[in-house]
Amino acid sequence: MNTPTQDAGRVRFDASQGPRIVGPNDGKAVDLGSVGVRFMTWAEETGGGFSLVEHPIAPRTLVAPLHKHSREDEYSFVVEGRMGALLGDDVVYAGVGDLAFKPRNQWHTFWNPDDRPCRILEVISPGGFEHFFDEVAALTGDSSAPESLPDPAELADLGARYGLEFDPESVPRLCAEHGLTHPLLEAS
Repeated sequence: MNTPTQDAGRVRFDASQGPRIVGPNDGKAVDLGSVGVRFMTWAEETGGGFSLVEHPIAPRTLVAPLHKHSREDEYSFVVEGRMGALLGDDVVYAGVGDLAFKPRNQWHTFWNPDDRPCRILEVISPGGFEHFFDEVAALTGDSSAPESLPDPAELADLGARYGLEFDPESVPRLCAEHGLTHPLLEAS
């Protein structure tokens, strides 16, 4: 899939270009309201094998409605705080140094269950889904305000292009069960 957001002059990184370090403040960063996204490695830079994003998650925040990917697996490595997740029918918690596997075709979601920040590194394999986040940011104007949420039909169309299926009706239940908030709750 080649979308306009992917055409940013990124090319596969190889040793001929010299050493490459992505520092703690490097990479494009956007705020999607329920989660931040810092783009660290794009699929185009890895030959499509994977992409890497950092997700800072505010305290007591649900990142996304229940959803599943048809094209990629996700691996969440916790670098700060603690992450809660619903993986299929199982609720799990991962702390600093833990890696949670979210395989394609499994319904899942994740959140910050605590009163302090959480930060995860998300490996997406194969890469490409990071462009979904970039396109959502373009739709919302990179704003965390509830009134900037994209139109649900537009978001569903975008998700379908990326092989993503989601259940927005799961948000109130998940927030109530786990003591969380989400921009969809604030918008209603």
